[in-house]
Amino acid sequence: MERIIVLLVLLLRTSASNASHSLSLLSTYIEGKTQFPKFSYITALDDITVGYYNSERYIPKGNTSNEDDVVNSDYIKGISDYMHNSFVRRSALFRQHSQNDGIDVYQTLVVCELLDFDKPGKMLTKDAAGGCTTDELCYFNSNFTYIVTANIAQEVLKPHLEEFKQKYEKFYYKICIDTLREYIKKRLNEVNQTKEPKVRFIQKANADSGMFRLSCLATGFYPRHINMSLFMDGQPVADHEITGGDLLPNGDGTYQMRKSLKISAVKHKYTCSVTHLSLDHKLVITWEDELSSYHTGVLLFGLAVLLCVCVILAIAIVICIKRQTESQTEDEVL
Repeated sequence: MERIIVLLVLLLRTSASNASHSLSLLSTYIEGKTQFPKFSYITALDDITVGYYNSERYIPKGNTSNEDDVVNSDYIKGISDYMHNSFVRRSALFRQHSQNDGIDVYQTLVVCELLDFDKPGKMLTKDAAGGCTTDELCYFNSNFTYIVTANIAQEVLKPHLEEFKQKYEKFYYKICIDTLREYIKKRLNEVNQTKEPKVRFIQKANADSGMFRLSCLATGFYPRHINMSLFMDGQPVADHEITGGDLLPNGDGTYQMRKSLKISAVKHKYTCSVTHLSLDHKLVITWEDELSSYHTGVLLFGLAVLLCVCVILAIAIVICIKRQTESQTEDEVL
């Protein structure tokens, strides 16, 4: 599962570009026995899953109307067969260079984009083995860029590259863009929905170092594209001082992002700035004098606890004295 998660993160980062909308297909081929299908893929419009192939059939997801006219069944079969055969060949190739007899995971990510004003953007294909990218092909403005990152010759990795480029340009690119446009028509309201981020500072003390961790958290926003910046006394905080910044999904389909830095008790003014499609203007929140407030709060809490203890002791003493007095009175009566 860890190898699969690696490319799922890659999917988020790759498709999070300046495109207006994107259509992506993440396919997985598993060599070895697992509880998962040997060959499967997920189709997503932006970050909305619209379909799933489970080695046997294509299953639409989340559709509220008939989308049979969006995805041609012949295209599904043709693309599925091609990708499956490609995985089988790649599996045989990599197993020649590997001593691993266990489970091997191979994945391919395909993304095409529409820019503003319905202008076709780039189409990108990334192949991965064991959670690491092996090669990638990008097509944009009638130009190809091919990069090999694995320690295998290009001729071995893609022996029919020129033939594949021709199919890419004349067939796959057009199908992907046309399908993307049809999905947008069907799910326009869904892909255009927005949810504003809820932004706040979170402070946590580190007892060992005496330092504090100050985090800016933005959560509950959609779509996923967001910009977050941290400032100290009006100046940008250096990147090497900031941790986090990863985009993470929430369970309700929204997203969250957190950036953190270590701070001391020295007084500074910290600012978190967030821009998002759902916001009419930049959202800015400020944090200052919080350390003093924190210490004051701790002190007040301590005093309150001490006061409670004193009251309890006083009541106990009064009760004790009263019982002693009553006991003495009873003895005198006897």
